[in-house]
Amino acid sequence: MSSLTYDLTLAGLSVGSAAALTGIGLIVTYRATGVLNFAHGAIAMVCAYVLRQCVVEWGWPLWLAATATLVFLAPAIGVALERFVFRPLAVLGSDPAQTLVASIGVFVLLVGGAALLWGQGARDDAPELVSDDPWGQLAVVLVLAVGVGAVIRWTRFGRELRAVVDDRGLAVLGGIDADRVAAAGWAFGSFTAGLTGVLLAPYVRLDPYGLPLLVMEVVAVAVAARMRSLPVAVVTALAVGVAQSQLTRLHPSGWAEPLLQAVGANLFVVALLLAALVLPRIGTRDALPRTATARVPTPPGAWIVAVVLFLLPLGFAGSDLHTSVQVPALGVVLLSLVVVTGRGGQISLGQAAYAGLGALFTALLSAGRFPGLPRLPELAALALAVILVAPLGLLTGWPAISRRGLALALATFAVGVGVSRFVFAQPYATSGLTLDRPAGFDGDRAYYVLELALLTAALLATRALRRGRTGRALAAMRDHESGASAAGVRVPALKLLAFVAGAALAALGGGMLSMGSRAFDPSAYDPVRSLLWFAAVVVLGADSTLGALLAAALLVGLDAGARGGVAAALIGVLAVLVGRFPGGPYEALRTTATRLRLRRRAHLTETGTRVRTSLRTAHAPAAAGPAEAPAKQPAPAGPAEAALQQPAGPAEAALRQPAAADGAPPPPGPPAPDRDTRTGGAGGKTNPAEGRPVLTAHNLQARYDGFTALAGVDLTVHPAQVTAIVGPNGAGKSTLFHCLAGTLRPSSGRIHYGEQDITHLPAHARTRLGIARTFQQLAVFPTLTVAENVQVGAEQGHIQDPAAVERTLRLLGLDGPLRSAPAAALPTGTLRRAELARALAGTPRVLLLDEPAAGLDNAEVTALARVLRALAADGTALLVVEHDLDLVADLADVVHVMAAGRIIASGPPDHVLDTLGAEEPAP
Repeated sequence: MSSLTYDLTLAGLSVGSAAALTGIGLIVTYRATGVLNFAHGAIAMVCAYVLRQCVVEWGWPLWLAATATLVFLAPAIGVALERFVFRPLAVLGSDPAQTLVASIGVFVLLVGGAALLWGQGARDDAPELVSDDPWGQLAVVLVLAVGVGAVIRWTRFGRELRAVVDDRGLAVLGGIDADRVAAAGWAFGSFTAGLTGVLLAPYVRLDPYGLPLLVMEVVAVAVAARMRSLPVAVVTALAVGVAQSQLTRLHPSGWAEPLLQAVGANLFVVALLLAALVLPRIGTRDALPRTATARVPTPPGAWIVAVVLFLLPLGFAGSDLHTSVQVPALGVVLLSLVVVTGRGGQISLGQAAYAGLGALFTALLSAGRFPGLPRLPELAALALAVILVAPLGLLTGWPAISRRGLALALATFAVGVGVSRFVFAQPYATSGLTLDRPAGFDGDRAYYVLELALLTAALLATRALRRGRTGRALAAMRDHESGASAAGVRVPALKLLAFVAGAALAALGGGMLSMGSRAFDPSAYDPVRSLLWFAAVVVLGADSTLGALLAAALLVGLDAGARGGVAAALIGVLAVLVGRFPGGPYEALRTTATRLRLRRRAHLTETGTRVRTSLRTAHAPAAAGPAEAPAKQPAPAGPAEAALQQPAGPAEAALRQPAAADGAPPPPGPPAPDRDTRTGGAGGKTNPAEGRPVLTAHNLQARYDGFTALAGVDLTVHPAQVTAIVGPNGAGKSTLFHCLAGTLRPSSGRIHYGEQDITHLPAHARTRLGIARTFQQLAVFPTLTVAENVQVGAEQGHIQDPAAVERTLRLLGLDGPLRSAPAAALPTGTLRRAELARALAGTPRVLLLDEPAAGLDNAEVTALARVLRALAADGTALLVVEHDLDLVADLADVVHVMAAGRIIASGPPDHVLDTLGAEEPAP
């Protein structure tokens, strides 16, 4: 028994050593560049293939081939990736989502390239670089870990590395060559990837898909180390490797036998699931770059061309039609990514799992093997499979509630790998499954017609999620999640809706794929497919249904008409270029064509220019004399002037009061009406009693990692008043603001809205009660028009009056042509008004304004002050955080001064600001 334990331990150390190498490489690359290198496994696979090519095919000595592969090729791959793929992204701002897409693109490109060069079959003759004795591998791992740790801790390069990780821009200003540091990190990371590949290749199947996925499964050790600690990564890898080997000794009987055997053989996958779903998350910045998810302009006539092309296969015969059958089915699967990624802005690297579950459930139901259910006809089985899989979308939707960016990518990838390993790869679930086509649709042509009908239904469902109230809410969540929540959008529920709808569409497409091939093929739904599909949809327009159909046609057509791997290589190239052409290939082609047209314009010679000038000078007086000159057009109206031209409501009437010539505030507007009469009671919002504080905070405290941001703050906000908070940076103003708005929960203390305790209510629930907010950093939705931005606020506030949006647009001077302009193309001043209009559209009783004058010129600040005074006159309670003390003095009724997390002074602005002296708090 002791001999068996020893042997299994040695085997586990061997596996754990390879996993530790992967963890070391991933951590070093991440610390040097901030990129989780999803292509790590693909680099390992390429190096393993190159070593085999040199030794087996070309007859090189092993030492020479290993030197060429590990010392020269692997680091060169890393340096090339840093120079040509990730450095341009860093120059553009190092958007973590774009680097993620580019990293997946490199993975797909290398996998496709390897399939092209060496074929898709598995090889079992990879040369052994090190004997199967694990002590040599373990020694290599420990030497590398100790060496890297020493370099990072005690050398100048290590200090530079830590500086670049902390703040790349500041490190560059300090004289550090950040590009050199990043290149060194990539070179070392690629070296460890190559070493992992050549060590593993003799003991596993060497193929373009299996080895990269096997290496990426052990990313759990780097995540468990929080992408920082090398010792934790090494210990975790060795522990999981030894535990996985020891579990092979268990031979349970009964129903638990297949499950325990699957766990024992895939303990690194279990660790990946735990690390991605349970451990504290990493990389929580933006989900996807808005340029990658924004709606791609459809070329004129594109849908007509698409319909014609999809009808053409009806005239095919034989193998051509049999191949074409796969395109509509894959198109439905990719439409699921349009819903989740393009419209919802969520990263999903596990859609192949839902497609596979749809195919598996359809096969089980039609074969009568689904537990507790009788045999069903194929179409009924497909429909029921979609219904059964849709709730399973919560497997990725639930983590998405609290995760974004890299953390969400890891969670969805882990779910996809888990389903593949514990369901699709288990004989008890998939052995002997066949699947017939529905009765009456057995032939390829008839089945293709059925697929077109189902594809049309999927397109209509996707279109329904892109329009109307739900479509606007999804776009708002994608563009700015915090802004959407502040507008009243139920972001958690909306994320769940996107993932559940995406799972249903993926299940429908997966069932169609298996029906087309008349069998359930687990390899058609492996996690590598998820990465390929995700990359294809993103680069061809994530929010474009036409892009999804084009991606399906490319993936099927290229692999069927050429050597396998062409489609993956092409999609990989496009994904790698996402940083240079974020709008996708169509946008890049359109931009290039525009530049070429501009370059081809005719230019006058010097003589021609002189002749044109002389002709213009000679004819200018004759064109129009002074009496005939056209009258000067009036300047465009500002926000206040635009409001004056329209029928007045209470706030608009206040705006009609002219400002005094010396800049004094205008006379007060008319008395504020009863708030219950506004827009039909504001859709059921509670109405705190008049004269009492509408918003109250008592003894609020907030702490961050031992730092006290709020130390017992008491605050009351009254209706029909402007309450201002001033103070230097670090005083706690923003923390207090976030606690009141619901984006941050205080450590202790209570917040009341009228008599209602709202301390634990989320931001969207407070908005629906009547507490709206704006942001210091603009929180507009750039892919929506100005009117749609405002409409989101009205809809989520349950405003039933259809004229409420128009009144708000008119009040802020956003009516006319400006209402239809996309928000992405507007200047800061206009966007400030649009954000304020969105907040006002829900008729709030409390308005929280975070530095509303930031980025505005003097005229825009004056116009804003008039609007805010009018709102206060109309009964709205305003709480303003502002650094412009002149605006505070002109606007506020009560001023609170904060310092060190406390309110140190309160009172009328004249009294409080005079006590502060003439010095303005540091911005």
